[in-house]
Amino acid sequence: MADHGHHTCSCCAEPQSGPPMSYGAPAPVTWKGRYAWRRDSELTADQCMIKGKHFFVHGLVEIPVLDSDEVFSRGVWVSLSEPNFARTHDLWEDPAREQEPPYFGRLSTELPVYAESTLNLKTHVRTRAVGRRPLIELEPTGRPLAADQREGITMARVQELAGLLLRG
Repeated sequence: MADHGHHTCSCCAEPQSGPPMSYGAPAPVTWKGRYAWRRDSELTADQCMIKGKHFFVHGLVEIPVLDSDEVFSRGVWVSLSEPNFARTHDLWEDPAREQEPPYFGRLSTELPVYAESTLNLKTHVRTRAVGRRPLIELEPTGRPLAADQREGITMARVQELAGLLLRG
């Protein structure tokens, strides 16, 4: 698929130069395929509900790339409280959603390129314009993912991550 210098875009299937700048997770770590058959569970590209008790939104952890004008993005799932999930759901197509204060959540995606688990890291979910995934901001801790988001990474690190992610 890629040699770190070139890759095929998963959205448009066109050849691209450089490493991929975005990776995603198809579902929260707790999602099981059998939940698709339950009336109280649903997984869409943007939102997820499990057993009517656990609620998630799909957003982006964006990491600045220091030696370029690009951003490295990780598509992740974040758990929300039921009231915040309901509010997010109700405003999903409403342009006024950009005025919402950030929602507290916990990261529900394991990012295996980090030695420490990324599950349950505290986050703030910032709603953006309709059609854009929410921005996921990690609380400023010493955890590697939070440090990367806060301090940025180099293009060499992006290429290193691409190698790890593309090998599975």
